[in-house]
Amino acid sequence: MNEADISTVRSLLSKALNIVIVPHKNPDGDAIGSSLGLFHFLKQKEFNVKVIVPNDYPKFLKWMPGNDEILNFEKENAQAVTALEKADLIFTLDFNDFSRTGQLEPILKNSSVDFVMIDHHQQPADYATVTYSDVAMSSTCEMVYNFIEYLGESDTISKEIASCLYAGIMTDTGSFKFSSTTSRTHRVVADLIDKGADNMQIHQKVFDTNSANRLRLLGLALKNMVIIGQYHTAYITLTQAELDMHAFKKGDTEGFVNYGLTIENIKFAAIFIENKDEGIIKISFRSTGDFSVNEFAREHFNGGGHTNAAGGKSNISMNETVEKFTGLLPQYQKKLAV
Repeated sequence: MNEADISTVRSLLSKALNIVIVPHKNPDGDAIGSSLGLFHFLKQKEFNVKVIVPNDYPKFLKWMPGNDEILNFEKENAQAVTALEKADLIFTLDFNDFSRTGQLEPILKNSSVDFVMIDHHQQPADYATVTYSDVAMSSTCEMVYNFIEYLGESDTISKEIASCLYAGIMTDTGSFKFSSTTSRTHRVVADLIDKGADNMQIHQKVFDTNSANRLRLLGLALKNMVIIGQYHTAYITLTQAELDMHAFKKGDTEGFVNYGLTIENIKFAAIFIENKDEGIIKISFRSTGDFSVNEFAREHFNGGGHTNAAGGKSNISMNETVEKFTGLLPQYQKKLAV
């Protein structure tokens, strides 16, 4: 953020009483962590703040302080709509286009209030009064930390804020192993620990609360994995029937796609998950090096994200989706060389 942006944010906050924070649909650790981190910061400053999520999110994120005050747009629609109608200012976190908010999209598009975007995804849309966008950042949580620092308020970061921001940074960096993890990221994390984030406890709450069904589903996913050595690619498929067989709950497939990249000489990994309710195949892509899954997802699967982590969707059958995917690989053979 530059000085003009900081000045504008201060001016917006000086006029606001009711603030709404919105993360993307199917919120992950970074979306929930950044939203609740900012929520606690603004509540400390005595704003009336609401976090509105487009839909539900995994159980392993629901331990975060402030979770009970989140409004789920699908389940608490009337309250959420009222909060949006009363809002003087809306923060959008961890996404950069209203299309990422599902059923909230038309409401946000038609809103006349000022928006502040804080996000690290590529190609941001131009809807916000203040856009704090940095694709080099590890996470939106790291950006919220910076945002608080830009306002000269880093000394006010409480244990609650620190815990939420730590969780989001930890999850979005793959426990600090992704290339977006910088020395600055580690300094931020160190400060969050000093301010009360219990790193061991947070790790356990996020990663060590598996159900037996989730582990069995992981075993099936790994059994379904197909490796295409010629293109240094691995992919996993999971049908609706396979999910149902293992009592699938939201978040159960989180991280499954990353297993492909743990195989020697694999540069590109994907997972295809059938969602019969929505009539789509949900897709996650991961890569190493300079192969951009953001570009791949945008060009072929109505998606996008980061260079090494992106998502997409397909409206055709699982078999047709996989055929389309594998049929694209020959044109990327040079880029997928290791």
